Amino acid sequence: MVQIPNTPSSPAPAPHSVPTSADVARLAGVSRATVSYVLNNTSAVRISEPTRRRVHEAAQELGYVPHAAARSLRAGHSRMVLMPAPAIPVGPLYSRFLGELQSALGRLDYTVVQYGSVGLRGDEAARAWAELRPVAVLVPGGDIGPRGVSVLQRAGARAVVTLGPERVDGAHALLTDHSAVGHRAGAHLYARGRRRVGVVVPEEPGLEVFSKPRLAGVRRALHGTDATATVLPLAYSERAAAELAARWGESGLDAVFAYNDEYAMLLMRALQDEGVRVPEDVAVVGADDLMLGRLLRPRLSTVRIELPSGRDLAELVDRAVRDPGGEPEAREVLGASLVHRASS
Repeated sequence: MVQIPNTPSSPAPAPHSVPTSADVARLAGVSRATVSYVLNNTSAVRISEPTRRRVHEAAQELGYVPHAAARSLRAGHSRMVLMPAPAIPVGPLYSRFLGELQSALGRLDYTVVQYGSVGLRGDEAARAWAELRPVAVLVPGGDIGPRGVSVLQRAGARAVVTLGPERVDGAHALLTDHSAVGHRAGAHLYARGRRRVGVVVPEEPGLEVFSKPRLAGVRRALHGTDATATVLPLAYSERAAAELAARWGESGLDAVFAYNDEYAMLLMRALQDEGVRVPEDVAVVGADDLMLGRLLRPRLSTVRIELPSGRDLAELVDRAVRDPGGEPEAREVLGASLVHRASS
């Protein structure tokens, strides 16, 4: 029989100690209060720039980061701003807006968290967001109602801000009237002498919150004139665009508002492949004023959309957090202007 000797097991490595604000204070040669003031960007206390630099360098050297939960306890609320991820495809314009907003909130010492609530809508989504105890929630589109706002507020949210066409009771509202986008396009095409206007309506689910108002805006621009508006359902694929372009001669249309620049570029290329001339046979207008539209030949006419600045929205969130009992604000934030180029 072979006897296996008992060998002492190797001791587990000692865990690294977590650096504290006291460690940062010792290394920087300042008080713990000064560390807190510097790392929490407290504006009420004046700290010299050399001292701020020493504290930041010490924190970086030690790998120290403030404890979010402890900071929330001191403040009486979290600094988390929740942004539910849009359940619909968003283009470069909206993505740029979200990036600016996150940067502006970060400068105000908020932590922005995007929540992927796929499959959740309305009050069910609001309950999921409330579990994270955010201090503010920014809701795109029409994904929340008054009951959902109440759920969030009872869970400690000091500000609920909606971005959409209508107000929601209890929430601050950034109102976006997308019918103005369609109206600008329709009025421009009519002024250019076009009378049979096609309006692209994307088949992708979720985009109807934008496409329906834009279609209504075109119809409003043409109402009472001798022009007509024809709905053109279109999926965002080369095959779908080619099939629509192949039938174009039967439609008799002499203009198209293509929902946005991406659909406009997709359709315009398919029309050109079929020998349809732009703008001689059909005028094309998009929306969003993307850089790529300026690189096309002919250059793409478009409706430029002005969204609120990230800084303005961040300041609205900060005001609401500081004064949660204040009257909810509502403001129109979407501007639209026609940019005339060679495609129309």
